[in-house]
Amino acid sequence: MDLDAYVQAHRQDWERLEQLTRRGRLSGPESDEFVLRYQQVATHLSVVRSQAPDPQVVAYLSAVLSAARTRAARPSGGTWRGIVAFFTHRFPAALYRLRWWWISTTLGSVVVTGIMMWWLVQHPQVEQTLLSPAEVDQLVNHDFENYYSEYAAGHFAAQVWINNAWVTALCLAMGVLGLPVFYLLFQNLSNLAVIGSIMHRHDHGQHFWGLLLPHGILELTAVFVAAGVGLRLFWSWIEPGARTRGASLAHEGRTAGTVALGLVAVLLVSGLIEGLVTPSPLPTWARVGIGVLAELVFLAYVFVLGRRAVHEGWTGDVDAALLEDRVATQA
Repeated sequence: MDLDAYVQAHRQDWERLEQLTRRGRLSGPESDEFVLRYQQVATHLSVVRSQAPDPQVVAYLSAVLSAARTRAARPSGGTWRGIVAFFTHRFPAALYRLRWWWISTTLGSVVVTGIMMWWLVQHPQVEQTLLSPAEVDQLVNHDFENYYSEYAAGHFAAQVWINNAWVTALCLAMGVLGLPVFYLLFQNLSNLAVIGSIMHRHDHGQHFWGLLLPHGILELTAVFVAAGVGLRLFWSWIEPGARTRGASLAHEGRTAGTVALGLVAVLLVSGLIEGLVTPSPLPTWARVGIGVLAELVFLAYVFVLGRRAVHEGWTGDVDAALLEDRVATQA
């Protein structure tokens, strides 16, 4: 093997690994490149040792790889620092990057629900096939309101949180298949449309919205976000773009995991509102105002922190530190 020609051909790869090793935080693409460059240089070192074991070249490549391993094994920060980075960068970046998927899902769901509710109001005979007159009376005059005050506030908030977290987890987990997401959405929207149409037909529309909106705005937003991100996961292997199907699915799957964890906190807030604010004696305008405020805070979180994080190189995928850990394991 012509060692000089080999060095000339691969020197840029070695220098690039040195550059990445010396950098502070790596973006998602740079972290992927860091892994690739490390593997390439390790292969080059093996070739040189076996075919032209020049002591200077071997020492140089060994030093480059050693520095890369040291960076990969370096602690990425304390637990609290990681948690803060998750909520200030990784989670909002994922929401912002995938915003068109969940915004489209939200708008489509609102339109479909409105159409279903309007159609059910215009066709009262459908109500008779769903519920008996006694069941309708029980729902309108007792069950709908009692649902929010049947249990102690703390217990009810926890129950709601667990249930909604399960629904969003299903949307994300089954998103890779596509169709189950539409099924889960339809189940939730049709139930909302049926109850809403019955309440409106029996002159309890204001009561219906007064109890639903305080918590429902943020809660349904979380469900729509999960559905939209789930559909993006499905699309990642249908149309992978510049990546291979496996790499595209892995990237969006890790991002979906980020969203799943972040939505736990969002749903905790909506659960607390549902358990503490919705059944409270506050006037309707105050309860609805709290729900609107929570939604505005969420949107500001996405479009201010999320936009900033994306411009800094965050994508919602696992951060550089975790990718470095993977390099250390492979090493």
